[in-house]
Amino acid sequence: MNLNIRKRTKLRYEQIIVFGYLLIILSGGFILSLPFSSRSGELTPFLNALFTATSATCVTGLVVYDSYTHWAPFGQVIILTLIQIGGLGFMTVITLLFMFLKRNIGLHERKLLMLSAGSPVISGVVRLIRRIAFGTLIIEGVGTIILATQFCPQMGFLPGLYNALFHAVSAFCNAGFDIMGQ
Repeated sequence: MNLNIRKRTKLRYEQIIVFGYLLIILSGGFILSLPFSSRSGELTPFLNALFTATSATCVTGLVVYDSYTHWAPFGQVIILTLIQIGGLGFMTVITLLFMFLKRNIGLHERKLLMLSAGSPVISGVVRLIRRIAFGTLIIEGVGTIILATQFCPQMGFLPGLYNALFHAVSAFCNAGFDIMGQ
């Protein structure tokens, strides 16, 4: 993961984290404003989509629209992705991606991870990220299974599993989003 972000931009680590979240929120807001993100197939006003993206990424659960009635499944998946990025932290997600791609994680990136993950020391930060990811996967998986036992008989297998996964991730990240409708 030789991004060399700090060398090229001369930004402090904290600024990189802030700009990273800003980029994620703006990207999420843009995608949510597109017609295929809403059930009606119409554009969602950018400010409302940006509010939803910010709420999902910052895991606050505040919404302008009911998540079930306004957002199409694609938009719900974008919201779910933003919740997961916000819950884990975008540097954790980027690190997991680079670990999956077998890329090297340099010293500057480890320092950024240390700050992002709240680790007091730089040594072992990649191991910490692995543990966070594994723990998250286990807890959200168990939550999905438990919720699926209730949702699948009522909704059918795939819709029940999708609802179980969405609500397990939302609950684990303490996001407060739901797709059950009003």
